[in-house]
Amino acid sequence: MTLTQMASGDAPHASLRERKKLATRRALRRTALDLVTERGFARVTVDDIAAAAEVSTRTFFNYFPSKEAALFGTDPDRITELRQRLVHEAPGEPVLDALRVVMLSDARAVADELSELLGGDPAGWLRRMKEARTDPHLRAAHAAQMALLERASTEALAERLGTDPERDPYPGLLAATASGVMRASMTFWAGSGGSVPLSQLIDLAFRALAGGLPEDCTLRHVSASPGGRPSETRRPENAADRKDTN
Repeated sequence: MTLTQMASGDAPHASLRERKKLATRRALRRTALDLVTERGFARVTVDDIAAAAEVSTRTFFNYFPSKEAALFGTDPDRITELRQRLVHEAPGEPVLDALRVVMLSDARAVADELSELLGGDPAGWLRRMKEARTDPHLRAAHAAQMALLERASTEALAERLGTDPERDPYPGLLAATASGVMRASMTFWAGSGGSVPLSQLIDLAFRALAGGLPEDCTLRHVSASPGGRPSETRRPENAADRKDTN
């Protein structure tokens, strides 16, 4: 799920101050990723990131509590926001539907941010993240951040369901599944150069899950057309397809 909480997109009528803050946040994240890719996670400090971004260390900490947060976007405020959304989103609807709504919203924010952050080059982001994750220190930090997010999601889903995650494995299974959906969708989306919208991949993945993850689900027949626009190549419709798309 990690990158599901990276940042919100620009508000349509954001003030000049808000736009400047967003630009600084993105500059810090881009700089952090560049430096870690170049030097390795353990050889980059918060001071290094701030200096390269031409801001003070104090300014860095106004945006992120750590260099891990700058890379993964998992600062405490965003985790709190995620928990609240999972508990209260789509009241009265099945928990899987609410989880899909939250993930769709975050997918759009992720795509918007990466478009601004890397000049519309998702494949470049994927390449740099793969390079950065060859660093064992970064892999460990990433695993710790993912565990933190999954735990927060598990607790929020358990609260929504009125259950105890220590006695009921279902909330934890949902949280782990959501993390896997985002990770796989992000990798496919970036590898396709963003030709297939990330939100479309997330939506179809959750619909496939709700349908029992059939082998011929619609998700498997979505691909990027030669012209770079989303297209669907499907087998003749059957009962499983109908269930998946309803």
